[in-house]
Amino acid sequence: MPDLSIRKKGPVGHITLTRPKSLNALSHDMVLKIEAALKDWFEDDTIKCVMIDAENETAFCAGGDIVELYNQGMNQDYYSGQKYWRDEYRLNALMSRYPKPIIAFMNGIVMGGGVGISAHCSHRIVTEKTKIALPECGIGLVPDVGTTSLLTHAPGYLGEYLGLTGYRMNGADAIYCGFADWFAPSDTLAEIKKTLCESGEFADIERYFKKSSKSELSSIQSDISKVFSRGRLEDVMSDLAQSQADWAADAREKIERGSPLSCQVTFELIRQARDEPGIEEALKREFCFVSRAMKCGDFLEGVRAAVIDKDRNPQWRHASINDVTLTQIHSMLRTPEGGSLKL
Repeated sequence: MPDLSIRKKGPVGHITLTRPKSLNALSHDMVLKIEAALKDWFEDDTIKCVMIDAENETAFCAGGDIVELYNQGMNQDYYSGQKYWRDEYRLNALMSRYPKPIIAFMNGIVMGGGVGISAHCSHRIVTEKTKIALPECGIGLVPDVGTTSLLTHAPGYLGEYLGLTGYRMNGADAIYCGFADWFAPSDTLAEIKKTLCESGEFADIERYFKKSSKSELSSIQSDISKVFSRGRLEDVMSDLAQSQADWAADAREKIERGSPLSCQVTFELIRQARDEPGIEEALKREFCFVSRAMKCGDFLEGVRAAVIDKDRNPQWRHASINDVTLTQIHSMLRTPEGGSLKL
């Protein structure tokens, strides 16, 4: 069975992820096919809008195909990984500036690369089954696919919190943090899609949307922001250790489990995104890191521990965030040997 279904339904270009056994993880081939379809529909005057969804309700997309990338890296084929990320980021940029509406149905699990092909779209719909997260620090990467830019749109300094802890947002959280726009009950999605395919007009489906519940993050946002607004990650961790709040203990534990190098670079990337906003600028900075992640970072060890051997005991390059130097952080963000990302 193919991993994608790409077809036209009346005035709608419809992309469906059909790789449920791997939670619709994005392979390189899927990235290229989605990009090609979007370029074709850009020139097609019969297409009014694009719709992207998944065939099952468990996951929209759990991220990039990290097993494929791991196998390449273990064979010291770093070029293929860089090519994958170049092509994926080019797709993310295209979706963010696409001239026609793209309606993303973010139902089920949406992580990493899945966020990149949905949260940059013009119209983003979540449900009561939505679970959005950026868990990259736990596998030796950084929040990428332009998410270091998206994270700065969250209230206060929630962006740093979300990017470092991999906190799972529900639909209400996603709307509150700027990752989504509308809430719809999952049992109405079939009718919503049918209506959209009849007219191609987003206005015709707005009647299906409901008010989401209150975001759990909204009640602790000010407390989180007070801690994560600190100028150094070391100071953030110190404040978390002194806090008596449950969320603080949980955040500290999750950050300590992640790659120290990835956590420090993530903190730096989000701060740079605050100073120099824009998705394309964020993608270029993120690419500097991922282009080195296999050879100089913790990516291969992180994937080994989480997905391959599943021992949950990664041996990171650094014992703690305190051991990561500024020189090492900046070294991971230098222009790659193959040149900067072209979008």
